Amino acid sequence: MKSSRKELWFNTPTRRAFINITRQVEAALAESGVREGLVLVNAMHISASVFINDDEPGLHRDYEAWLERLAPHEPLDQYRHNDTGEDNADAHIKRQVMGREVVVAVTECRLDFGPWEQIFYGEFDGMRRKRVLVKIIGE
Repeated sequence: MKSSRKELWFNTPTRRAFINITRQVEAALAESGVREGLVLVNAMHISASVFINDDEPGLHRDYEAWLERLAPHEPLDQYRHNDTGEDNADAHIKRQVMGREVVVAVTECRLDFGPWEQIFYGEFDGMRRKRVLVKIIGE
C-alpha cells in the first residue's frame, strides 16, 4: 500500500471565502501514484472547512447568506467564546456546520465524483495563513 501527504496553504484576503481546490487535490493524487484508494482532505484549522458541492456562484452566495443568518458575526458579544478577546466564535460554528473533511474514492487514478461534485475550502475567519491536509492511501 502507498501513502502520500501534502499540505495546501491558503491566506484569503477576506474574512470568508469559498475556494475550489479540486485541481490541487487532483495534482496531489497524480503525484502520489495511487491508482485505487482513498483521498482524505481536511481543514487543519478550527475556523475553516472542506466540503463537496457544486461550483456554482449563486449556491456559494446562498451558503454565505444562510451561514450568516445561522451564526451571524455580529454582535460580537452574543458569543461567550468572544469573551476571551477573540472575534471568531461565528467562524467556529460555521465550520462545524460545513464540516471538517471529505473522503473521496480513487478509481483508475481519478477522483470518483458524482455529477457536478467539486472539493472546496471554506474560510470563515480569513486574512491569515491556514492549511489543508491531503492524505492519499491505496495501491
